[in-house]
Amino acid sequence: MTSRNPPTPTASAAPGFKQRAAHELKDFAIVSAYLAVLFCAVITYTNLLVQRYDDPATLNYTFAIINALVIGKVILIGEMMHLGKSAESRPLYQSVLLKSLVFALFVFAFHILEEFIKRLIHHKPAGTVLHEMEWDQLIARSIIILCAFLPLFAFRELRRVLGEEKLYDLFTHHPETSS
Repeated sequence: MTSRNPPTPTASAAPGFKQRAAHELKDFAIVSAYLAVLFCAVITYTNLLVQRYDDPATLNYTFAIINALVIGKVILIGEMMHLGKSAESRPLYQSVLLKSLVFALFVFAFHILEEFIKRLIHHKPAGTVLHEMEWDQLIARSIIILCAFLPLFAFRELRRVLGEEKLYDLFTHHPETSS
C-alpha cells in the first residue's frame, strides 16, 4: 500500500495569488512611472513650443499621467494575452523590436476602440470614428509610443533573459573589477 504524501512547498512552486498580484502591481507601477515621466517631458516640450508662438493653449500634465496609467494597463493586458510571446525565441534585439512594434499596434488599436466607445457614450454615430479621427496627431503619438517602447521592452526583455535579481544587481551594485 502506497501512502500519498501531500506535496511540500518548494522554491519552484508557482506563486500564489497575492504574490502574483503584488508582482503585477509593481510591474504596473514601474511601467506607468516610466511612461508618465516620458509623457510629461513631451507635454513640457510641447508647451514650450506652443508658448513660443504665443498660443495660450497648454497641455495638462494630468492628461499625461492618466495616459501613462491607461497604457501601462494596456501593456499588462497584452502580456496576459501573450502578445509578442513568439518573439522570445529570437535574438534579443529582434525580440525587443518585435514586441515594441506589436505593443505599439495594440495601443493604437486600443485608442481606436476608446474613440469608438466615447462616441457611443456621447450618442454620436459610431461610424464616424475613422472619419473624424485626427490621423496626423494619432500617427505622431504612435511614433512617440513606439520610441518609448523600445527602451521599455529592452529592459523587460533583459529582465526576462537575465532574471529579475541579476538585472537588479547589475543596476545597483558596483561591477567587479579584476586586476
